[in-house]
Amino acid sequence: MRQILFSGVIGLFLSLIGTPLLIKLLAKRGYGQFIRDDGPQNHHSKRGTPTMGGIAFILATLAAYALTKLITGSQPTFSGVLVLFLFAGMGLVGFLDDYIKIVKQRSLGLRAKAKMAGQLAVGIAFAVLALNFPDARDLTPASTRLSFTQDFGWYMGPVIFVIWALFMILAMSNGVNLTDGLDGLATGASVMVFGAYTFIGMWEHQESCANRLTSGPACYEVRDPLDLAVVAAALMGACFGFLWWNTSPAKIFMGDTGSLALGGALAGLAICSRTELLLAVLGGLFVLITMSVVVQVGSFRLTGKRVLKMAPLQHHFELKGWSEVLVVVRFWLIQGICVIVGLGIFYAGWAALK
Repeated sequence: MRQILFSGVIGLFLSLIGTPLLIKLLAKRGYGQFIRDDGPQNHHSKRGTPTMGGIAFILATLAAYALTKLITGSQPTFSGVLVLFLFAGMGLVGFLDDYIKIVKQRSLGLRAKAKMAGQLAVGIAFAVLALNFPDARDLTPASTRLSFTQDFGWYMGPVIFVIWALFMILAMSNGVNLTDGLDGLATGASVMVFGAYTFIGMWEHQESCANRLTSGPACYEVRDPLDLAVVAAALMGACFGFLWWNTSPAKIFMGDTGSLALGGALAGLAICSRTELLLAVLGGLFVLITMSVVVQVGSFRLTGKRVLKMAPLQHHFELKGWSEVLVVVRFWLIQGICVIVGLGIFYAGWAALK
């Protein structure tokens, strides 16, 4: 368990000291945030705040994982490396979008087809690779069976699995992206979910079928649960360090670089830990905010009327008069409840099989 402690602390430290250095670099080059004119008026004061801050916690996470392996003398696993590949790959797509948007002064960033092509390329590569590299128990990082608290009977097959994995990756990436509209909101919510996956990885390692003489329904058939916990801890620590600078009033924004990366990491952890459907509960705030956009767009197209003053949901409450800090804190409370409920379901799923 030393690996989990090391990765979390190193990720926190590197992000905490690295983010202000990135702020200075971005501010010097004038890479500031664009603010929509139709949004809440108090957001206009944020125009010019450095963005692309996701670079800080992406590098901190990757370095924390590598240093943890070096310090403890342990070997990286395919599951851990694949989740980090998805995390960094989606971050690269987001970086290209941010770079074109901010540096090249093209407000829409990457063209929609190019951005989608990048996400699909990274997602497909992850999904295909995750069905390879079996261990001594013939377990691959991902499974072709649908999972909730662990795999259950629905066999999807490789092609359907790739489509399902892509849906999860795109849904979570867009969910985090939509949530990243207020200072610290997406970062704080992500810290909670990564904390949950640190616990899940530790529990699955402790109750792994590999640690028992015979397998059974009350043990977990997961390829590398401990290393998934190490990755989740590095992500949690790095996001926590970034939150120090990203909370209100934010000195830096994560941009698409950070939001796409975090969404990819969440989907990757869910797929490799066999908790795919549980992610909808653990990341309930991201789901809620995404659904608010779906409902708003659907209502307007069908009836010509808007359900909310503005979508995503957090801006609706701002326009109702809530302060930004009040919205963020209350939404964090909602996310905290989602994590507690999700972990309760995870434990209940294990206890029911004992």
